[in-house]
Amino acid sequence: MDEPEQRLRHGIPFRAMIPNAITLLALCFGLTGVSFAIGAEWEKALAAVVFAGVLDGLDGRIARLLRAQSRFGAELDSLSDNIAFGTAPALILFLWSLQTAPRFGWIAALALAVCCALRLARFNARIDATEQPHKSAGFNTGVPAPAGAGLAFVPIFLWLITGDEVFRRWEPVMAWTLFIAALMISSLPTYSWSSIRIRSGWRLFALAGVALLGAALIRAPWVTLLIVALLYLAMLPFAFASYQRVRRRRAIAAAPASASASQSAREPVATE
Repeated sequence: MDEPEQRLRHGIPFRAMIPNAITLLALCFGLTGVSFAIGAEWEKALAAVVFAGVLDGLDGRIARLLRAQSRFGAELDSLSDNIAFGTAPALILFLWSLQTAPRFGWIAALALAVCCALRLARFNARIDATEQPHKSAGFNTGVPAPAGAGLAFVPIFLWLITGDEVFRRWEPVMAWTLFIAALMISSLPTYSWSSIRIRSGWRLFALAGVALLGAALIRAPWVTLLIVALLYLAMLPFAFASYQRVRRRRAIAAAPASASASQSAREPVATE
């Protein structure tokens, strides 16, 4: 009897269910954001999706900490991401602004949801691939789904901060939504958590920064989230440049080995 069958006969340990439960909570919070949007409670709608993003950032780390990773959990995480960070933000943006567009508002909302689904499908298709240049270098391919949802909400952040109805007009909202959808399915290398390295001397400053960020989110959530979103966008060119440097270093390191193999292939084989 193989190991999976033995686990089914003896039951699944409770610790293995904790990450999946967190993933389902993220899904529920994403859909709850749609419920708030239907009632025009925009701040609660955004807060629900943002909290879903926090939960999404925790489930994978908790799974690794508890040694509870599974293919089922990976598939469930992708389905949850598609709903919480693709479908839910698309519906919220449509109810907030895009429904006033004369023809293509729903198409723009669909574009965001569809591109999120395509990005996650591409990620799942490459899970078992041995050759993943971006991942092996510590980078994502395209903007991740939670980050894409946060970026898509930038017009709503601006509207909540300023109260100016110009940010709610369907023209800029549609253009922005399509731009973020394109970023999600792009092949741009973007920073991932594994690509971020903090020097030991900066560790305390980093911890202090996290604490201050938490305080800012409580006191001025929309301004803070807007700043975080703009900083993320500003980092995209730096991520591209960093990845190009990694590619050049790898090419230089691989050149001697390639030359040595080529030289060995050209050398005649001694025979008696």
